[in-house]
Amino acid sequence: MTVRYAAPGRINLIGEHTDYNGGFALPIALPQRTIATFIPGDADTDSVTAYSDHAEEPVHIALDTAPGAVSGWAAYVAGVIWSLRRSGYAVPGGQLAVASDVPIGAGLSSSAALECAVLGALSTAAGLTIDRTEAARIAQRAENDYVGAPTGLLDQLAALYGASATALLIDFRDVAVRPVTFDPYGHAVALLLIDSHSRHDHVGGAYAARRASCERAAADLQLASLREVDDVAALEGVADPIDARRARHVVTENRRVLDFVAALADADFVAGGRLWTESHASMRDDFAITTAHIDLIADTAVDAGALGARMTGGGFGGSVIALVPEARAREIGAAVRAAVVAAGYAEPTITRTFAADGAGLCP
Repeated sequence: MTVRYAAPGRINLIGEHTDYNGGFALPIALPQRTIATFIPGDADTDSVTAYSDHAEEPVHIALDTAPGAVSGWAAYVAGVIWSLRRSGYAVPGGQLAVASDVPIGAGLSSSAALECAVLGALSTAAGLTIDRTEAARIAQRAENDYVGAPTGLLDQLAALYGASATALLIDFRDVAVRPVTFDPYGHAVALLLIDSHSRHDHVGGAYAARRASCERAAADLQLASLREVDDVAALEGVADPIDARRARHVVTENRRVLDFVAALADADFVAGGRLWTESHASMRDDFAITTAHIDLIADTAVDAGALGARMTGGGFGGSVIALVPEARAREIGAAVRAAVVAAGYAEPTITRTFAADGAGLCP
């Protein structure tokens, strides 16, 4: 039996680096997705041969793989196999082909799309029934402990719970997911996705350093996580001033997520846009995860008439999202392209996007 399973990339509308701090975030699933096609082998097949439309050669992955055995793109596949088996599930051997139109390194979570597509294909072929939150944890463990990227749970939950015209308010203290209507086009507002083509890599040390800084700040305050901080004044108890700035971003970003959800309830995209711009400033000034290139895109979009703009994703490159009056979308896009090219960067790819369905079997 051939199984085809798809999982989407995601945009995080607001709530960056809050997931591993027990906070709030508001992602949507994207229309772009990764498709994993799995053909099980015989009962005695003891490996998965993985192919990718982005790689010339297949990679052979033993079912008893362990961290360090596989690198590159196939490490995400191997990590899912390892994580499933570690959770007590039997994984069949066979052939796995991966195809994707989720841009790699653009801050759209191509890694979680790959993990969730592979997980869905393998578990379906094995006849397994796995709760979506448990599946998200299995995929996250593959990325954290096999690949070595210390990411939170946001990306996997977004891929697995996504739904059309719906954002997901995620409370990471309880790992609770609540749907929130997100349909800007019904109010003459467009959502622009601006891919800078400046690629990032979360396996590197900068992402891990931000997480460690947040953990130190919480420890200084004798708290389990920064979610417990309601007032930035409490951050005076953080010993290191850089750790305190990182923590301030998390505390204020949690409030912005809830305020943005309230703005959506009133269809107030002007207020929502202001929150996006404030979020970007916080990521730039307090969390220090933006770049001059990304800042130029966000600032130009706002100056050209966007209601708000912010980097999306873990940072250090990737993509910017902007809420813009639909009638001015083309004009604002043109202004961003002109400014970016004039500054000597590659021309960005700008598309209108929307909240799409989450992971599932392909027809």
